[in-house]
Amino acid sequence: MDEPSFRAAVAAGDFLEWVEYSGNLYGTLCSEVRAKLEDGDDVILEIELIGARAVRAAMPEAVTVFIAPPSMAELADRLRGRGTESAAAIARRLHRAETEVAAAEEFDHVVVNDDAGRAADKVVAIIEARRKED
Repeated sequence: MDEPSFRAAVAAGDFLEWVEYSGNLYGTLCSEVRAKLEDGDDVILEIELIGARAVRAAMPEAVTVFIAPPSMAELADRLRGRGTESAAAIARRLHRAETEVAAAEEFDHVVVNDDAGRAADKVVAIIEARRKED
C-alpha cells in the first residue's frame, strides 16, 4: 500500500493497529484479522507495545502474549552479536525494550525467550489452551 492510501486507511479507521517506525508505516487491517477469525483461524500479530494496546482496546477478547528477553544484558548481547546495527541504534532499542518490559504485566501471558524452541512451545500451549476454552 502506498503512503497516501495507507494514511487514508488510517483516517478511515481501517487499521486494528498501526505505527510509523523509522520512517516506515506498518499496520494490521481490521478486515484481514476479522476475515481470518471468521474462518476459524488463529491470528498471531507480532507487534510492539503501542500496537498491542490498540488491539486490546479494539478487541478486548484478544489473548496477549509478551515475549520477554531473559534479561536486558542478554538482549544487549544478542543485539550486538547480530552485527547489523550501530551502537546508537542498539542503545535506542535497549531503551525502548526497557519501557516495553516494564509494561509486561499489561499482557495476559509472559513468555521468556531464553530458548527459541521452548518459548515457541509455550506460545503454542497458550493458543491450544485458549481453543479449549472456546
